[in-house]
Parts: sequence; structure tokens; C-alpha cells
Amino acid sequence: MSGPTDMSIAGLGPHGERAVPADQIQLTESDAAKARARRFSVAVVLHTTTSDWSKQELAGIAATLGHYSAAVVEVVDCNFDVELQIAALTRLARRPVDAIISIPIGNARVASAHRNLTQSGCKLVLLDNAPTGMLPGTDYASVVSTDNFGLGESCASMLSAHIPANGAAGILGYGIDFFATHEREIAFRKWMSLHRPDITLVRERFAELDGAGQAALAMVDKTPGLSGIFAVWDVPAMKAVRALAERGREVPITTVDLGNDVALEMARHGMIKGVGAQLPYDQGSAAARVTLAALLGLQVPPWVALAGREVRPFDVIEAYQVIWHMPAPKVIIDSVRATTVIQN
Repeated sequence: MSGPTDMSIAGLGPHGERAVPADQIQLTESDAAKARARRFSVAVVLHTTTSDWSKQELAGIAATLGHYSAAVVEVVDCNFDVELQIAALTRLARRPVDAIISIPIGNARVASAHRNLTQSGCKLVLLDNAPTGMLPGTDYASVVSTDNFGLGESCASMLSAHIPANGAAGILGYGIDFFATHEREIAFRKWMSLHRPDITLVRERFAELDGAGQAALAMVDKTPGLSGIFAVWDVPAMKAVRALAERGREVPITTVDLGNDVALEMARHGMIKGVGAQLPYDQGSAAARVTLAALLGLQVPPWVALAGREVRPFDVIEAYQVIWHMPAPKVIIDSVRATTVIQN
């Protein structure tokens, strides 16, 4: 993929590692033959399976593993519940599974359960986040992630265009200790301090998704002149959109991930003004290749990263095709056409 909306990798890994781009992780024909002969079994443990991001991530994992005759034998939906994840990992450590791909929920509380997987002889590949105290090569094989720092910078840049001089912007942050969302927020703040020091930043956090809308309203109430919001991913962003709409407020928002609801809101030229999009299908495919390489005893980098893609209303259809690996839904295409006709 190439073009003006592509992003380079700006961030570092959980332990300060420089990124190895995901497209550099490939299996040779010889390694592929070995993988197919061994028919590995892999379990996938996700924070949720209901989001658009998760569905695409899982599709990329399953398709790539299947290409090399490896089977996804279980998918766990942790429903953002730390205790549920710990219980699932503890159970999986006793199962005859060759590898587990997991996105840790939080840090310290889930570290021991993840570490036990590796100690049981299972290969562990992490998505986005390395729990506190866990080290690559010892406690896990690799972390595979989108460049979350770059996503935060991108969202700051896109939102800046909607904030007047000496205005205020809000950060709708995640109240759980999670590397990926922290990186996005840190990058957002850093970009604003360097490029828009005139902007006052305020912040509200949500610990559960159902609280995201109220958190957005709290920012508006505390800062009447609020001119924009950065939400750390698309699901809470859309909860903010709905809560603000019910209040009769229109606030420009940028966020991470091009889910269907966000894409439709952009197509309608609603509150979502820009997205720093991950490529979850491609990330899932990369995680699968890293997993297979680790199972074959090959050396894998401690941090494998993918650059994101900036998406704005004018190119939401094209970006959807790149990110989702399929045409945009008709409702999105029709909405883009309708707003274009109105503008003309």
C-alpha cells in the first residue's frame, strides 16, 4: 500500500525496541513445508470478539494459519474481564495447544497467567501489549502491534485543524493500564505540545465502555468551549457521538480504528473528522506468521509493527477497501454520494 495517507512507524515497543516491519516476517518455502507437515494447533485469546477490529484480526489470524495447515482450535472472548482472561489462560496452560495468541487485558494482574503459558511449553505471541515484568524471548516470543504512537500523532494532527487558536480539546482516555491506548494518548499530547501549544487539553477516562458517553458529556460540561475530542478507539468514540447528539452538541472527534459505525459517521460528514486506522486483518496475518516462525524454532523479533493509515471523509471508501480487504458496504457508499451531492 502506498499513498499520501500512509504513515511511517514512529513508536517503540514495550521495552523500547525498534520495530521490525510486519512485511519482513515471511516463511520460506522450506519453512512453510515444515509448518504444514506439523499441523500446529493455536488458541486465540481476545479482549472481545464483537468489535470490528477483533473480527478482522481473527480473520487474518485464521486465514494465514489455515494457509500453513495450522488449526485455530479455540477462540476466547474475555469481554474486557481480567478475571475471565486469567481463568481462560490457566485452563489453556493445561491443554495440548502448541501456541496461544493473546491480547492481554491490563498489565500486572494478567502477567502471571501469561507467563505460565510459556512455562508450560506453549509458544506465546502477544498482540499490542506486554504485561508488566514479562520479557521477550523468556516469557513470550514477540509482541505484534500497530504503531500506536503514530496513530496518536495522526489523530492529533487531524483534530488540530478543527481547533481554533487558544481553544480546548478533550482526551477520552481508557482507565485501564494498557500499553496501546497509553501510547496513543502520550503521542497525542506530545504532538499538541509541539505543534499546538495554544490548545488547552482536558481529559476524562472510562473504565468500562458504557461509561464513555458520560465521560464525553462530563468534558463538555466542565469545558464549555471544548472544540474537539480525541477518543482512544472507535467504540468509545461512537458512544461519545451518540451521547453528544442526544445533548444536541456537535463536537469534532478523531479516533483510532475504522469500524463500520465510524466509517458511516465519516461518510455522512458527522462528528468523526478523522481516523488513525489500524490494519487488523494484516496485523492478524503477521501475528500468525510470527507464531509459526516461533513454533519452528526460528528467531523472531521482540516487536513487530505495522504502520497505520490516516482516513478522512473524502477517502473513506478507498481506505475501507484497504483496511477491510473488501468493498465498503452500500450504506457507506450511498452516504458518501449523498453528502457529495448536497455539497455540490
